[in-house]
Amino acid sequence: MAMKKMAFAIIIMVVLSSTLVYSDSKTDEAALSKATFAGGCFWCMEPPFDKLDGVISTTSGYIGGAEKNPTYTEVSAGVTGHTEAVQIVYDPKKITYQQLLDVFWINIDPTVEDRQFCDRGRQYRTGIFYHDAEQQKLAEASKQQVERTKSFDGEIYTEITPATEFYPAEDYHQDYYQKNPIRYKFYRYSCGRDQRLKELWGDRHSS
Repeated sequence: MAMKKMAFAIIIMVVLSSTLVYSDSKTDEAALSKATFAGGCFWCMEPPFDKLDGVISTTSGYIGGAEKNPTYTEVSAGVTGHTEAVQIVYDPKKITYQQLLDVFWINIDPTVEDRQFCDRGRQYRTGIFYHDAEQQKLAEASKQQVERTKSFDGEIYTEITPATEFYPAEDYHQDYYQKNPIRYKFYRYSCGRDQRLKELWGDRHSS
């Protein structure tokens, strides 16, 4: 009888432990936030965010168009209205949305419309896609701050719009800079990305 009681107690403890772990997991997931930015080629927008403490994941994808489940071929041809973007999942207890905005700005050229570096078309426009009213407020304030303090000429063309459905890009685009480092570095250099970012942001930018 004592053995049965002990076995039953162990089962109860295991069940309770599993429930608590599941509950903690759900709580942690619910505490995470999303940010979505477009800065030209999405390959180049993952690395600056991946290195930040508090960023859980970055996903390359497409946003801002009307067509469902767009493909890379369609988006790159400019026929869907989408733009290449990166969606960031982050822990707001470790990093703020404002900090993400600061990193976003120094990794784009906001002075050009519907293009970034060597890539041209609406699919390469720069943009901040906000997920709630607080993000919208911070995004608009950050754009005003850039306009007030910029040391370079030119209008700021970066758009601030509500986040619509985000479609993850094909698997081979995810973490491209890690999967194909030589091709990635060649593309980035030949596109003149870091050279232009250095001109705009000086020492604030680091590739």
